[in-house]
Amino acid sequence: MRQPQEPVQQVKKRRDSVLNTFVQSVPFLKFMGISFERRGDELTAVLEYDPKLIGNAVINRLHGGGTSGFLESTAVITLAWKTIWDSMEAGELDLEHLNHSSLPPLPKTINFTTDYLRPGLPRDAYARATIVRAGRRYASVHIEAWQDNRDILFAQASGHFLMQAVKQ
Repeated sequence: MRQPQEPVQQVKKRRDSVLNTFVQSVPFLKFMGISFERRGDELTAVLEYDPKLIGNAVINRLHGGGTSGFLESTAVITLAWKTIWDSMEAGELDLEHLNHSSLPPLPKTINFTTDYLRPGLPRDAYARATIVRAGRRYASVHIEAWQDNRDILFAQASGHFLMQAVKQ
Protein backbone atom coordinates (compact mmCIF):
# COMPACT_ATOMS: atom_id res chain seq x y z
CA MET A 1 0.00 0.00 0.00
CA ARG A 2 1.33 3.48 -0.90
CA GLN A 3 2.16 5.89 1.87
CA PRO A 4 0.28 9.18 1.72
CA GLN A 5 2.47 12.00 0.45
CA GLU A 6 3.54 14.72 2.84
CA PRO A 7 1.93 18.12 2.08
CA VAL A 8 4.17 20.37 -0.02
CA GLN A 9 4.25 23.17 2.57
CA GLN A 10 5.50 20.75 5.24
CA VAL A 11 8.24 19.51 2.90
CA LYS A 12 9.32 23.11 2.15
CA LYS A 13 9.30 24.03 5.84
CA ARG A 14 11.37 20.95 6.72
CA ARG A 15 13.93 21.66 3.98
CA ASP A 16 14.23 25.32 5.01
CA SER A 17 14.67 24.27 8.64
CA VAL A 18 17.49 21.89 7.70
CA LEU A 19 19.18 24.60 5.61
CA ASN A 20 18.90 27.14 8.45
CA THR A 21 20.29 24.67 11.00
CA PHE A 22 23.17 23.92 8.66
CA VAL A 23 24.01 27.57 7.85
CA GLN A 24 23.80 28.61 11.52
CA SER A 25 26.40 25.96 12.36
CA VAL A 26 29.07 27.92 10.42
CA PRO A 27 30.29 30.92 12.48
CA PHE A 28 32.01 32.64 9.51
CA LEU A 29 28.67 32.99 7.71
CA LYS A 30 27.14 34.75 10.70
CA PHE A 31 30.15 37.05 11.08
CA MET A 32 30.03 38.05 7.41
CA GLY A 33 26.24 38.38 7.29
CA ILE A 34 25.84 35.65 4.67
CA SER A 35 22.51 33.88 4.37
CA PHE A 36 21.05 31.51 1.81
CA GLU A 37 17.74 31.48 -0.03
CA ARG A 38 16.48 28.14 -1.32
CA ARG A 39 14.37 27.52 -4.40
CA GLY A 40 14.03 23.78 -4.83
CA ASP A 41 17.55 22.39 -4.61
CA GLU A 42 19.14 25.66 -5.85
CA LEU A 43 20.75 28.06 -3.39
CA THR A 44 21.40 31.77 -3.73
CA ALA A 45 23.81 33.28 -1.24
CA VAL A 46 23.06 36.77 0.07
CA LEU A 47 25.77 39.01 1.52
CA GLU A 48 23.98 41.75 3.40
CA TYR A 49 25.76 45.08 3.16
CA ASP A 50 27.58 46.14 6.31
CA PRO A 51 30.11 48.98 6.63
CA LYS A 52 32.68 46.49 8.01
CA LEU A 53 32.81 44.96 4.50
CA ILE A 54 34.28 48.13 2.96
CA GLY A 55 37.92 47.70 1.97
CA ASN A 56 38.65 51.16 0.60
CA ALA A 57 36.86 53.91 2.48
CA VAL A 58 38.03 56.57 0.01
CA ILE A 59 36.15 55.04 -2.93
CA ASN A 60 33.64 53.16 -0.73
CA ARG A 61 33.97 49.69 -2.28
CA LEU A 62 33.72 46.13 -0.89
CA HIS A 63 36.91 44.52 0.34
CA GLY A 64 38.38 41.99 -2.11
CA GLY A 65 39.02 39.45 0.65
CA GLY A 66 35.43 39.75 1.83
CA THR A 67 34.23 39.25 -1.73
CA SER A 68 36.43 36.19 -2.19
CA GLY A 69 35.33 34.78 1.19
CA PHE A 70 31.71 35.27 0.15
CA LEU A 71 32.27 33.36 -3.10
CA GLU A 72 34.21 30.55 -1.44
CA SER A 73 31.54 30.20 1.26
CA THR A 74 28.90 30.02 -1.46
CA ALA A 75 30.79 27.15 -3.12
CA VAL A 76 31.38 25.22 0.11
CA ILE A 77 27.78 25.54 1.32
CA THR A 78 26.40 24.63 -2.11
CA LEU A 79 28.54 21.46 -2.20
CA ALA A 80 27.58 20.49 1.34
CA TRP A 81 23.91 21.27 0.65
CA LYS A 82 23.97 18.87 -2.30
CA THR A 83 25.15 16.12 0.07
CA ILE A 84 22.50 17.06 2.64
CA TRP A 85 19.79 17.26 -0.05
CA ASP A 86 20.68 13.80 -1.38
CA SER A 87 20.62 12.38 2.18
CA MET A 88 17.25 14.03 2.91
CA GLU A 89 15.70 12.75 -0.29
CA ALA A 90 16.99 9.22 0.38
CA GLY A 91 15.61 9.32 3.95
CA GLU A 92 19.10 8.84 5.41
CA LEU A 93 19.18 12.06 7.46
CA ASP A 94 17.61 11.95 10.94
CA LEU A 95 15.62 15.19 10.82
CA GLU A 96 14.19 14.74 14.32
CA HIS A 97 17.63 14.94 15.97
CA LEU A 98 19.42 17.24 13.54
CA ASN A 99 22.43 19.05 14.98
CA HIS A 100 25.93 20.13 13.97
CA SER A 101 27.46 16.70 14.56
CA SER A 102 24.85 14.91 12.42
CA LEU A 103 25.50 17.12 9.39
CA PRO A 104 28.08 16.13 6.77
CA PRO A 105 31.53 17.71 7.13
CA LEU A 106 32.28 20.75 4.98
CA PRO A 107 34.40 20.27 1.87
CA LYS A 108 38.02 21.45 2.14
CA THR A 109 39.38 23.94 -0.37
CA ILE A 110 42.16 22.64 -2.62
CA ASN A 111 42.50 25.84 -4.65
CA PHE A 112 40.35 28.88 -5.29
CA THR A 113 40.67 31.67 -7.85
CA THR A 114 38.63 34.87 -7.80
CA ASP A 115 38.20 37.19 -10.78
CA TYR A 116 37.27 40.73 -9.75
CA LEU A 117 35.32 42.03 -12.73
CA ARG A 118 34.31 45.43 -11.31
CA PRO A 119 34.31 47.08 -7.89
CA GLY A 120 31.74 45.81 -5.41
CA LEU A 121 29.40 48.63 -4.47
CA PRO A 122 28.27 49.32 -0.89
CA ARG A 123 25.05 47.30 -1.11
CA ASP A 124 23.79 43.71 -0.85
CA ALA A 125 25.47 41.12 -3.05
CA TYR A 126 24.22 37.78 -4.35
CA ALA A 127 26.04 34.68 -5.55
CA ARG A 128 25.18 31.33 -7.02
CA ALA A 129 27.47 28.33 -7.41
CA THR A 130 27.32 25.80 -10.21
CA ILE A 131 28.81 22.39 -9.50
CA VAL A 132 30.84 21.52 -12.59
CA ARG A 133 31.90 18.10 -11.32
CA ALA A 134 31.23 16.36 -8.04
CA GLY A 135 32.55 12.96 -7.18
CA ARG A 136 32.94 11.19 -3.87
CA ARG A 137 36.39 12.72 -3.22
CA TYR A 138 36.71 15.80 -5.43
CA ALA A 139 34.50 18.61 -6.71
CA SER A 140 34.91 21.52 -9.11
CA VAL A 141 32.69 24.60 -8.75
CA HIS A 142 32.11 27.87 -10.63
CA ILE A 143 30.60 30.84 -8.73
CA GLU A 144 29.11 34.10 -10.01
CA ALA A 145 28.34 37.20 -7.93
CA TRP A 146 26.21 40.21 -8.77
CA GLN A 147 24.53 43.09 -7.00
CA ASP A 148 21.67 44.87 -8.72
CA ASN A 149 21.49 43.03 -12.03
CA ARG A 150 22.05 39.27 -12.41
CA ASP A 151 23.53 39.86 -15.88
CA ILE A 152 26.21 42.25 -14.60
CA LEU A 153 28.68 40.26 -12.51
CA PHE A 154 31.08 42.04 -10.18
CA ALA A 155 33.08 38.90 -9.40
CA GLN A 156 33.33 35.27 -10.37
CA ALA A 157 35.43 32.41 -9.09
CA SER A 158 36.31 28.80 -9.61
CA GLY A 159 37.50 26.33 -7.05
CA HIS A 160 38.38 22.73 -6.44
CA PHE A 161 37.41 21.02 -3.23
CA LEU A 162 38.18 17.83 -1.35
CA MET A 163 34.94 16.19 -0.32
CA GLN A 164 35.08 14.87 3.23
CA ALA A 165 33.92 11.36 4.06
CA VAL A 166 30.54 11.28 5.78
CA LYS A 167 30.71 10.01 9.37
CA GLN A 168 28.62 6.91 9.99
